[in-house]
Formats: sequence, C-alpha cells, structure tokens
Amino acid sequence: MGLESDSVLEAVLLFPIHLVVWLYSVLSFLPWYFITGAGERNALSKRTKARSTTGSAEGPYRCVDRFESLAREDLPGKDTLDKLFEHAVRRFGPTRCLGTRDVLSEENELQPSGKVFKKLILGDYRWLSFDEVDSAVSRFGSGLAALGQQPKSSIAIFCETRAEWMITAQACFRRNFPVVTFYATLGEDAIAFGLNETGVTHLVTSVELLETKLKKVLPLIPKLKHVIYVDQKKMKAEGYPAGLNTHSMQAVQELGALPENMGRPVVKPQPSDLAMVMYTSGSTGRPKGVMIVHSNLIAGMTGQCERIPQLGPHDTYIAYLPLAHVLEMTAEISCVTYGCRIGYSSPQTLSDQSTKIKRGSKGDCSVLKPTLMAAVPDIMDRINRNVMRKVQEMNLIQRTLFTLGYKYKLEQIKRGYDAPLCNALLFRKVKKLLGGRVRLMLCGGAPLSSATQRFMNVCFCCPVGQGYGLTETCGAGTITEVLDISTGRVGAPLICCEVRLRDWAEGGYTSRDEPNPRGEILIGGPNVTMGYYRQEGKDQEGKDQESKDQESKDQDFFADDEGQRWFCTGDIGEIYPDGCLQIVDRKKDLVKLQAGEYVSLGKVECALKNCSIIDNICAYANSDQNYVISFVVPNQKRMMDLAKRRGILGEWEEICTHPDMEREVLKEIKEVAANVKLQRFEIPVKVHLSPEPWTPETGLVTDAFKLKRMELKNYYLHHIERMYGGK
Repeated sequence: MGLESDSVLEAVLLFPIHLVVWLYSVLSFLPWYFITGAGERNALSKRTKARSTTGSAEGPYRCVDRFESLAREDLPGKDTLDKLFEHAVRRFGPTRCLGTRDVLSEENELQPSGKVFKKLILGDYRWLSFDEVDSAVSRFGSGLAALGQQPKSSIAIFCETRAEWMITAQACFRRNFPVVTFYATLGEDAIAFGLNETGVTHLVTSVELLETKLKKVLPLIPKLKHVIYVDQKKMKAEGYPAGLNTHSMQAVQELGALPENMGRPVVKPQPSDLAMVMYTSGSTGRPKGVMIVHSNLIAGMTGQCERIPQLGPHDTYIAYLPLAHVLEMTAEISCVTYGCRIGYSSPQTLSDQSTKIKRGSKGDCSVLKPTLMAAVPDIMDRINRNVMRKVQEMNLIQRTLFTLGYKYKLEQIKRGYDAPLCNALLFRKVKKLLGGRVRLMLCGGAPLSSATQRFMNVCFCCPVGQGYGLTETCGAGTITEVLDISTGRVGAPLICCEVRLRDWAEGGYTSRDEPNPRGEILIGGPNVTMGYYRQEGKDQEGKDQESKDQESKDQDFFADDEGQRWFCTGDIGEIYPDGCLQIVDRKKDLVKLQAGEYVSLGKVECALKNCSIIDNICAYANSDQNYVISFVVPNQKRMMDLAKRRGILGEWEEICTHPDMEREVLKEIKEVAANVKLQRFEIPVKVHLSPEPWTPETGLVTDAFKLKRMELKNYYLHHIERMYGGK
C-alpha cells in the first residue's frame, strides 16, 4: 500500500513538473539559442582541431592553430622561469598573489566507529601581494646562498602544498638552484634514495614531515648538511645526526636580508639549464627523477595556457593538489605569470563537508570562491558521490525536480545548448559546494569517466576539460577545448607538441584499425624533458644492474632526425577524425590469460567504476589463470543499505568480510559489465571487499590517485591466493 501511494503521489507531482519543463523548453529554446550563440559554439565544437602533418594515419598530428611550427614560449623573451616571475611582479606588483587561511582552533572529534578525527576552524584568507612574494623570494634566495647553496647544485623540497613551497621554488629558479621535488606521501626509503641519488646538501620541508618521515632516514643521507623547515612551529632539537644544521624559513630569510648577503651576485639560469628533478611517485618500482630544463617548462605552460580562455587577474585558483605533481606545479606557475590569485587548500579542507572541517564552519571553497580548479578523477568522483548523497536525502518533490532538471539539462548540453533556468533554480546550491564561481575545471592524472564528466558539467554549470600529459612531457600533451562538448576524450595536441601513434601488434592496436587509427602514444616537442636522472660516479657495487635499468629507461626517450625529442608514453590512444585523442588502454595494464585472451585491467576498472556500490576497484589477473579477480573499496552508505535489506548486521568491517556481501557486489558488477559490454573473460569472477579506502597515505595509490599495482598485489597477496586457490 505504501509503495502504491508513493507511485500515485509521484504521478500527481510529475504532471505539473513535466508541464513546466515542456513549457520552458518550448518558450526558451529559440531565444537562448541565439542569445548564447549555441550555433556558433556547436560549429566550433565539431571543427577539425588537429591533423596529420604527413597525411598518414599514424601522424604526427599537430594543432591546426599552430600547424607550421611548435610554440616554445608565450611571452617573447621570457624564456626562463625567473623571467616569467619578474614579469608578473612588474605587471601586478601590489595585487594579491598567494593566500593562506589561519588555523583559529582545532579539536578532536570522536566518530561512531570509535576513531578520533582532528577538526579545524579556519579564518579568512591572509594574502601576500606580488611585491611581498618577490621580497620573500629575494631574502630566502640570499639566505640559501649564505648557507652555502651553489648555482647549478640541486636543493630538495619535500613539503605539502602551501605558499612557502612556491616561494622556495621561485627563489631557487632566480638563483639557478635546480629543485628536486618529492611527494609528501612518498615512502621513507624512496625519499632517502632520491636525496642520495641527487646528492643534495640542502632540504626544505615542514616540521610534521621532518618529525614523522625524515628523522628516521637522515642518518642514511650523509651529504645532507642543512634542513630548513617552513612552519612557525617549534621543532625538537634532539635526535638529529651530528653535523646536520636545522633552520626555520624565517631565520634563513633574516639571514638573507643582511646587507652583506643581499649584495651577493645572482647567477641567472639559461633556458638549457636544469630547473627541476621531479621524482614521480610511480605506480610500480622505485621512483624515477625526471630532469626538466627551463625551456621544457616554458614550452609546456605555453601550450597549456593557450587552452584556458581569458586567463588573467580576474581569476582565483584553488591550490590543493600536490605541488610535487607536474599538473599542479605548472598550473600554479601559469597562474602567477598571468596575475591570478592562488588560495591554498588541501583535500581535507576543500569543502564544508571535508573531513577536517568542523561541522557548521566553512571549507576553503566557500571562503575563497575560486574561478579555476584542477582535479584528478578520484576527487571529481568524490564530489559526484557527495552531491548524489545529498540528493538521496531530499524529499520526493525535491528529488523529482532535481532528477527531471538534470535529465533535461543533460540533453541540452549533449546538443550544445544550455538550460539557464535550471541553472538558476536547481543547480545554484550545488555550485556553492565549490564556492559558486567556478568557470572552468580541468581534470588530469588519469582518465575521467564520461558519466562523471557530464555530471560535473550539469551540476556545476561550467566546462569540464580533460588533459593528458606526463611528468616526462611537463604535463603537456593534449587538453580538450572549452567549446568541445564531447566526453571521454582528452582533446587535441597542444600548440607546443605533436602526437604520433606507433603500432603495437601484440596488443592488437595499429594505425590501420577501423573506424579510427590506434597505437601507442608518442609525444614530441620542446616540452619533452631530458630523461631520467642518474648520478655519475656511483660505486661499482650494483653498477651493472643500474646500467641495465638506465638503458631500459633511456628507450622511453629518443630524438628524431631533426633533433626533436620524443617520449614513448606506454599508453594506447585512438585519434578521431577531428584530431582529438582518446586513451583506450595501457601496455603495462595488459595481461594474457591462460587461454590466450588479452585483458586490459585499466579498461575493466574504468568500466566497473560506473557501478554505484563501488568507490574504487583494482582488477587483477595472473597469466597462469583463466579468469580475472578484483579488490573493491565499496561505497559505505550503499553497502550498509544493501546489507540491511539482506538482513546482514554488524560493524563495517564485518559487513565487508561477509561472504553474502561479496556475492551481492559480484552480482552488481556482472550487471554493469553486461551493460557496458565487457567480454566474458574480462568480468571479475571473484571479489575481495576492503573496508579501508585507498589513499596516498596508505601507499596503495599515488598522489594522483593512480593504482599502485605492485603494492596492491603485495597488500592483498593472501586474498589473491585465496581467490585463485578456490579456498
């Protein structure tokens, strides 16, 4: 009876709602079509964006807007990073540059699970102008020089994303100190390896990272002489190796402000000088340091900025991704160059609902109200789930209105139009989750599902572009144009580079494929970096193995007959007739099963992430087995609801380990797999449910939230043996 009543009520409610939507579509279609220039936008969306320079299907493909030659710099004569910053200071001196929120108070909050979470109440943003940042850069650079840091000698930054990171980097660029970067979540052994490999004598970090990660490995880094911590916190003086000096950033700036130190000569970098050694967190094996010269970064940012219309002082960028990631680092330097404000944040304080924000207080987006935002797919998936959780909590009328409005606007967007009334009435509150002013979102780091891309388009009323690039290409490769209404693709080559497809016969990808050419993606241009770092003069022990490793690494880079550098990405792409690229596979993700079928683990994972009960998934296969298995992080709310409906009671961990729940999740996986037309041998046969999410802190995903397959395999080895052993 209750269900029938709900159905009758819904039918009664739906009639006026349908009528309103129908009237709106009839009355508003023609005026908005002309007012918003939908016809022109559709034409630009469908235009040819890149084409082959040789006429052949394998390419290379170049952007039609810069077809004759590749772009190397955006601002004439500004060919090094220090020149870009000095240009920005001259142009935007007294205006706001870098902003940080003060912590007003913090307290521990007990969760129903018994865990204790730290909650923060934060103040307004406190801003440094371009002139003030320039002064801090000068003093800190002089202070580093006074501590013995030499031009062309590397200095390391191991620190969270914050204003001090950018000030340090700019000080180093100005004085030609190459910067060695590490993710804040990188393991202790990996950090020690990188610091020893590059032979740094000076390191910039935070008190927290110094105490929790670095302190244990400092005795293993004999060349390190100076550690500078960026916080105002007091540091414990004991427990450090003899001969290691610790300084606060403020003390180094004060040292640099002394007249005798401010007068030290500044050795400026050349475009061919090393700017960075950026250690990738790596999805497998030990980290690799990518050598990036100034001209590489200048070219890469030239290509990236060309795809962001009207970038300038009216923009505010929210910075929360790891600055040791090339996507975030180039985004922030580009923002500084064009006079944008940068407000610092973190994934734990981003929104009002973030884990470290005390209930009832404001997250960073609500206070900053950014206009530009970068993200990785995992962050966008989280936003998607948070919004849908709110929708499920609405009453019937609100939920019905939202669903109808969403479907209507989705159809309009697919046709290249908009739905201004829906934006104003239905999605205004959703937009406020990110401050309400975001005009462009850019996603990189991993493929973004079409469903999530469309969801963000609809609910946040702004273009959501995808980019494709790697540390080895300065983060530059392709970016979708703002007016491109397609999904699932990563856009055309940027004006700084070109893309080729190389046949991979073993995987079944060739330039002769129908309907579009496919193959391994090769990126060439001035943004392609100089290769992987290898310190010369190592001890003989282990040298043979390192030589073999280096020989293998060097095969990733090559120069063609004209001297242009290329990087072999290992990703498989498909080029569409309009010149846009889609990532369809990855060579390392391909596993040959016992019966001879090839399974793309990445393809399986991307397809099954559409399953509503899955927050994250890792597919796994052994070549000596004939089926795929999977590890799944379930969506807690949906999982608990499903368990309740099945009469299964218990704590979250007990629910996840219950055999009936494994069967229920497998049932949903098979339904989704059938809908997206996965092959029978691609569908996971067994599943293990993980009650703990995979985060960079657990070491199971990278800072860009890519799966670390080797670490996941080792972590779940017992369950792999169980699922393949049939126990």
